[in-house]
Amino acid sequence: MATDPSEYDEAMPIVAALLAKIERAVDRTRASHAGQPFAAVHQALAEALQDEGAQRVVPQVVDELVRQISGAATEPRGAAG
Repeated sequence: MATDPSEYDEAMPIVAALLAKIERAVDRTRASHAGQPFAAVHQALAEALQDEGAQRVVPQVVDELVRQISGAATEPRGAAG
């Protein structure tokens, strides 16, 4: 299926803006909740995503981000998980 290049050009600013919102929410949550229990990080990230207007992130992606943030204080930098 071919896609019109103009569709890509129109969509990319929207995608980039959404990714920036998600990144801000993750950065904020990591800064305030790194190493805390999964449930606390999950709640904080959900609130941060809501604040950014990016609450429609795939649940599995949210869970993976939470897992990484909650384990961030105990895992060495750059550890593969």
